[in-house]
Amino acid sequence: MAQRNSATAAIRRGGSPWRWRAAWLLPVVLSACAPLPIRTTLPVAVHPSPNFSERRPNYVILHHTTNDTAEQAVATLTSRLTQVSAHYLVARDGRIIYLVDEQKRAWHAGESYWGGNRDLNSSSIGIELDNNGSEPFPDAQIEALIALLGDLAARWGIPAANVLGHGDVAPGRKVDPSALFPWRRLAEAGFGLWCEPPYPQPVAPADDALLLAALGYDVTRLPAAIAAFKRRWAPDDSSPELSDEQRALLLCLIGRQQEGG
Repeated sequence: MAQRNSATAAIRRGGSPWRWRAAWLLPVVLSACAPLPIRTTLPVAVHPSPNFSERRPNYVILHHTTNDTAEQAVATLTSRLTQVSAHYLVARDGRIIYLVDEQKRAWHAGESYWGGNRDLNSSSIGIELDNNGSEPFPDAQIEALIALLGDLAARWGIPAANVLGHGDVAPGRKVDPSALFPWRRLAEAGFGLWCEPPYPQPVAPADDALLLAALGYDVTRLPAAIAAFKRRWAPDDSSPELSDEQRALLLCLIGRQQEGG
């Protein structure tokens, strides 16, 4: 409205509307040709192109902070000494704290792998949950997390199957969020994968590594991948091997993933 009024005023004063349009378009043209940040040390000719976009996050990685308060977590996630961050922190009371631009690469997943992707930091949004790792997750916190996931999914089109835990993408190195995290509740809200029995039975014996890799896990350390799988989908089972029922569950999860969640 302000731009239209400026144009009208220019015409009434005898000015040219084309002159006004040129003045209005100039910042747009200049922004399209803004200087590029120089990354290389080699001599280059610079010709900025307007044809680009920011990175598009396609995953969400959930963490727990291991801190006792949200204030401690914020101090850790904003310290230059720790060199760790996340895009969001969800406090125990449901407060959501925005830490890093969603279009920027936060330092939360570290060395990671899922479904062939070996750098989850470059394609994910990291969400830290204010939790010391041995306590239940409060309702207010989970409700706020579900609202945040809904907001992210609406804007970025993140598939339900791509809501993962840090322990999923770094098996053997990370265990967060803990076995107390309510993955089923999240899945009922449309985020993450879940299957209820009875599960489809395999028509032939299935290799554990093949099944886990098909879901997305790094199976170079198979025991770690099995432990990560059980922590999320069978937290009451601490045995080192998959049961037949868990193999059937894996088949069901793989099918849901292929269906888009």
